Amino acid sequence: MNLDARIPNGPIETKWQTWLDAHGLVGPRNRAGKDVIVIGTGLAGGAAAATLGAHGFKVKSFCFQDSPRRAHSIAAQGGINASKDYANEGDSTRRLFVDTMKGGDFRSREANVWRLAELSENIIDQAVAQGVPFNREYGGQLATRSFGGVLVQRTFYSRGQTGQQLLLGAYSALEHQVAAGNCTVYDRHEMLDIVIIDGEARGVIVRNLVTGEIERHSADAVVLASGGYTNVYYLSTNAMGSNVTATWRAHKHGAYMANPCYTQIHPTCIPQTGEYQSKLTLMSESLRNDGRVWVPRKGKDARPPAEIPENERYYFLEERYPAFGNLAPRDIASRAAKVVCDEGLGVGGTGRGVYLDFRDVINEHGKDVVEGRYQNLFEMYERITGENPYETPMMIYPAPHYAMGGLWVDYELQTTIPGLFAIGEANFSDHGANRLGASALMQALADGYFIAPHTVTHHMTKKRDESVSISDPEFEAAQDSVEDHIAALVDVGGSRSAQEFHRELGNVMLDKCGMTRNAEGLIEALGEVRKIKDEFWRDLRVDPGVEELNQSLEYANRVSDFLEMGELMCHDALRREESCGGHFREEYETEDGEALRDDENFAKVTAWEYQGEAGDPVPHDEQLIFENVKLATRSYK
Repeated sequence: MNLDARIPNGPIETKWQTWLDAHGLVGPRNRAGKDVIVIGTGLAGGAAAATLGAHGFKVKSFCFQDSPRRAHSIAAQGGINASKDYANEGDSTRRLFVDTMKGGDFRSREANVWRLAELSENIIDQAVAQGVPFNREYGGQLATRSFGGVLVQRTFYSRGQTGQQLLLGAYSALEHQVAAGNCTVYDRHEMLDIVIIDGEARGVIVRNLVTGEIERHSADAVVLASGGYTNVYYLSTNAMGSNVTATWRAHKHGAYMANPCYTQIHPTCIPQTGEYQSKLTLMSESLRNDGRVWVPRKGKDARPPAEIPENERYYFLEERYPAFGNLAPRDIASRAAKVVCDEGLGVGGTGRGVYLDFRDVINEHGKDVVEGRYQNLFEMYERITGENPYETPMMIYPAPHYAMGGLWVDYELQTTIPGLFAIGEANFSDHGANRLGASALMQALADGYFIAPHTVTHHMTKKRDESVSISDPEFEAAQDSVEDHIAALVDVGGSRSAQEFHRELGNVMLDKCGMTRNAEGLIEALGEVRKIKDEFWRDLRVDPGVEELNQSLEYANRVSDFLEMGELMCHDALRREESCGGHFREEYETEDGEALRDDENFAKVTAWEYQGEAGDPVPHDEQLIFENVKLATRSYK
């Protein structure tokens, strides 16, 4: 299949406006006759549903949580990027574009990234108008700070609760449209299948998680904003319920999955403490603005950190990357932490920890300044660990955090299934092989507020047979498929919980498709994942009760998709014979241990086509074209 990204002609600076000037419109009086389904109510989904509703379309908004306000976007802490240059440092759309392309190790599509940088300023204006309480300087101007991989302060923030405050803004806008009668929210509903009619997405099958009822919903377009798949690793910073089911079921119907091997291991998380832990906690990257990362120069040094003198501390990020220091990008900072721990210099009970120390900034600026910037983060750390980070350095270690891969989409954010759009973390388009900090919220809101509402509208201007009914045979078949899958899960009748299989999968993925990979390990992982999947379908135990609230069934259903997704991630990682960003193949590294790209053979997106249970997935490539940035070896030294 030819992957046509449908990028407008012309200079990159004018492509989006060129597209806007020419796209189709639905007249105001006709919009109420058009239905849109939005799956997910995080920043991308909430913003898209609210905006499409405000345009006058009829929107059905679905989430599996008990409220849209509980979407995982609420956990984002540190900030959101925008090139407004309030710090007067010479920032610009082009600088944000270049930083994002470089940060992603030149594995993202130029036109999409430029549009993201261009729209970033609109996002801040939108959020301020909604009343989002960004931090401000003494004179009233919005405050900014730095994040990894950049040399300017372009990150707007609301203490350590930026995602929460932005989500409340989107939620308020959504509820306004609910009150206006344009949006209907279906909480505690999970999408389990997509309905394709005449080659187009025309509806979904959902399960009411409270009653167990299987429901059919039709629409003129479907938007997936269901987040990423990082919980395939079992332990991650994602919410426990985050899952890949919606995008994976779309993939099985013909939506290609792009770059699934690109996942981000975040360097600033609280280390794992036990085998049966079910969740990891992220400490914001913004802490690296003021905290210094170090380990003792002597291995297994049991002294309290305060007793280790300055000349016996190894500030490994500052020494190795003097230009960026503690603000090295996430992929580089994570691997550096892994290296020092592998060398036996790690701290904590497991030896898998490094210090994040605020001693110097507190001595220089005082505790009050640090409280103003990070108070809730410090409180959260103390509640979890029992240690006061104002007095003792935090202990951190990398943990799975974000999926750069996702459903392949063109410039209009449409998947390979016409009428099916993917936005936010559910698509692959903007971050390449590594996402820079504070860019996730930026992409989610750009997609939700400013891109999808126009591209979905454009799709709905196309002529087609409008006579779709939930009584159509395609809906019947999709519902039968969902019910068969649920029955199969329940009928296994084995002895092991879904959580056991999920934990086993996560161990394989983290060990062999995690921060570093190699061909031998990936081949082993493929075999081990298939073995776990076979065992899952032989020995799974699900609590009885299909027609009622059954969290055991919900979990098993999601794990069945994680198992298949994990297999695809290994296929993709094995095929990409280079190192780039978060994908670090041990066979491809420079003499000083940095990622070694192969631009001649792998400057491309790989989108995978599902071939059924019996067949291996088939890769399709989209060649990336670089006309506005110069491909260069990434260096932060």
